[in-house]
Amino acid sequence: MVNKKEAGKKFLIREAVEDDIPVLVEFLAKLALHVSGAPPQSLQEREWDRLHGVLLSSLTDANKHIMVAEVPGTGLVGMGYIYILRNQGIWEQTSHVEYRSAFIDDVWVEPEFRKLGIFPDLLRSLVAFAESRGAYELVLEYSASNKEAKAAWTRLGFKTIGVRAAAFTTAVQEALNNRS
Repeated sequence: MVNKKEAGKKFLIREAVEDDIPVLVEFLAKLALHVSGAPPQSLQEREWDRLHGVLLSSLTDANKHIMVAEVPGTGLVGMGYIYILRNQGIWEQTSHVEYRSAFIDDVWVEPEFRKLGIFPDLLRSLVAFAESRGAYELVLEYSASNKEAKAAWTRLGFKTIGVRAAAFTTAVQEALNNRS
């Protein structure tokens, strides 16, 4: 997907490049703060470096894709990140079938640039990538407390089909040790 600019639009959607990575790290930090409701703060250097490395490696991974929204004269105002995972789908069939699922990991549009059509254009690009890789489903996560995200994703046809629980390995290990 190369640069795409439709008549009348004041932004363009394009593939991320290495020079975009520092801004994308900042977008991820803003997204995390938005979800948690925490006050603005800076990432610790170690976490900034980790996220930078993850995003940088994604640029060369054929199963990962990062798209950005750019406003000429302003710079980057949004991003979307997707990756493809394969699984054997062993739960509901008896024959070997490989399923490909596309995980929409992060989508962010700066608040002052929302309602301009950036989000659906980013999503169109992510869906096109998923289809080009043979993904049959789109999966995403959002915080249960993020009502704005729930409303946006529900309007697009996403339905909650399960509950994901998470725990630190040390917490599980401690709980298991206390059961002995």
